Amino acid sequence: MSGGASSGIGAETARVLAARGAHVVMAARNLAAAEDVRQAVLAETPAASMEVMELDLSSLASVRKFADDFAARGLPLNILINNAGVMATPFSLSKDGIEMQFATNHVGHFLLTHLLLETMKKTSRESNVEGRIVNVSSEGHRFAYKEGIRFAKLNDEEEYSTIAAYGQSKLANILHANELARRFKEEGVNITANSLHPGSIITNLLRHHSIIDVMSRTLGRLVLKNVQQGAATQCYVALHPGAKGVSGKYWSDSNLYEPSDKAKDAELGKKLWDYTLDLVVA
Repeated sequence: MSGGASSGIGAETARVLAARGAHVVMAARNLAAAEDVRQAVLAETPAASMEVMELDLSSLASVRKFADDFAARGLPLNILINNAGVMATPFSLSKDGIEMQFATNHVGHFLLTHLLLETMKKTSRESNVEGRIVNVSSEGHRFAYKEGIRFAKLNDEEEYSTIAAYGQSKLANILHANELARRFKEEGVNITANSLHPGSIITNLLRHHSIIDVMSRTLGRLVLKNVQQGAATQCYVALHPGAKGVSGKYWSDSNLYEPSDKAKDAELGKKLWDYTLDLVVA
């Protein structure tokens, strides 16, 4: 299962997974765009097995409906790639009253993973094949607020920073994967959880910062990755034998990489887990 599959590295990841023979569930908010991607992949690989399902990660109701619809399909689930996201958006709250970047990039993925875990555990037991959860984070996690996660000021518009809020959400992606890995090890579950930086990529994520967007699309072609290169690390962590048994780690350029000190703070990860669980069950 690949999120954000209607464009960018999510679409490319779905293409790679399908080419490797996986049945791919393409989770996307824009169904028409995702269907265009599916048709393009089928034209290239007629035997590809893919389906599109609607998912708006900024809405907890949408995440729950998606999980219910997926469960009704009765499909196994070996690989979950939490890829969709927004970047540096102006301040706004989600339908659930949560700051939009945190809601979309972290809370929606947290709930989705939580609701799909039993299916993943069942699949790994019955298939005896390692399950893999991949959280697409970013080196932007290093620009989070100084306290890491602003639990008491999450929705504070006055002190809101587009970049720091993005960094906070990407830090949360790493902490979430690390805490999942800790829990899987404790339970003896045959599932790994990792996070990664896909690289600086030419996509539409910076559309909310027009000047930076223009600069990235002009000068960036000299130094930034294209979409295929950007998707390479998450495909590696999801599929490659070299990632087998590796869990609770941060990757970049298909290699292990050292995240920030905040990202390695196990107590912060536990606190974030409890805090997010309260948000999604409220």
